[in-house]
Amino acid sequence: MEIWLVRHGETALNAARILQPADTPLSAHGLRQAQALAERLATEPIAGILSSDLPRAHQTAQAIASRTGHVLRTTALLHERSFGDWRGQPYDSLSTDPLAMDAAPPGGESTALFAERCSQAFEQALQLQAELGGPLVVVTHGLVIRQMLAALPLSALSGVVEQPRMGNTSLTIFDAAPPHSVRLLNCVRHLAGGLTEGASSLSGG
Repeated sequence: MEIWLVRHGETALNAARILQPADTPLSAHGLRQAQALAERLATEPIAGILSSDLPRAHQTAQAIASRTGHVLRTTALLHERSFGDWRGQPYDSLSTDPLAMDAAPPGGESTALFAERCSQAFEQALQLQAELGGPLVVVTHGLVIRQMLAALPLSALSGVVEQPRMGNTSLTIFDAAPPHSVRLLNCVRHLAGGLTEGASSLSGG
């Protein structure tokens, strides 16, 4: 039994390297990425879908739900880390790296608070997976996925020297049972024919 972590599709602000307001939707390119992922998952034995309710994740999850026929559940616990007043600002214009800082940005969320929320989301996903009895697709955001993986025991990440940059609509699979061994990491093989993202696209934020 497994958890299948999915990062949302690309947005125009990802591509422009801008910290995203909560209401940022997928771009046309991101919608095509979501459809490609949905096709990949259409024949997989997934049992359900849990998603962040922010538009970019929710639209990605809706594509999967429409293709697979599964009920889509949402939770705010899966939101991306809030960067508060810095949302809408170009990432490269800031004097500090917001993706790496521990302190809370003005009006935003500290690393400690974000980590605690991700832990709660992780437990919610495990509980729902146990209730459904099969693989659960969890659609969320780049920093949430990185935080969940960082919280796993080292034995779960055997052979992983450094966490990769999480691509749009990437798929990461780990066991629902401890030690939550990672079976697939940041896989985007469904993105072909020009569907990959730009090399400078922002991952997280």
